Amino acid sequence: MEAASKEELRLACNRILRAAGCDEDVIRHCNAVADLALEFAHRHSESVDEPLIFKGALLHDLGRARSHGIDHGVVGGAMARALGLDETIVRIIERHIGAGLTAAEAEMVGLPPRDLLPETLEEKIVAHADNLIAGWKRRSIDVAIADFKTALGESHPSIKRMLALHKEVVIES
Repeated sequence: MEAASKEELRLACNRILRAAGCDEDVIRHCNAVADLALEFAHRHSESVDEPLIFKGALLHDLGRARSHGIDHGVVGGAMARALGLDETIVRIIERHIGAGLTAAEAEMVGLPPRDLLPETLEEKIVAHADNLIAGWKRRSIDVAIADFKTALGESHPSIKRMLALHKEVVIES
């Protein structure tokens, strides 16, 4: 992705986030996630859509304009559809929560009972980049796993899914 088009895309997505009502901390977080996601995308450069990853990462927390709960992915997906964004972006937004949610897990936390697991490599890259950004600072996989264990319990299925995402997304150079 060329630097000029990358910055144009960043500005356009930041305008969407601001117009939706996202605060500057959310926008800063989305930009940090997008930068890390693009680094991961470069490691898979022949098999992924880098502009899709960048745009999806920039907009992944669109729903935080209306909710800071676990529902912000589903809320953001609905907002993205209302804005006429491509369904590939909508799916990135909906499926970025943690390492994804099964339909049963979604229902247990009050979301519509549907599968919200990232499926495409683009969706997985954005979800995992988000896992490794706290606020706007990068954190190690070990810290991310420890935080998940504290929040969800030692044996929650999300921990195993996060480790699988890490293995698939982070190709060591």
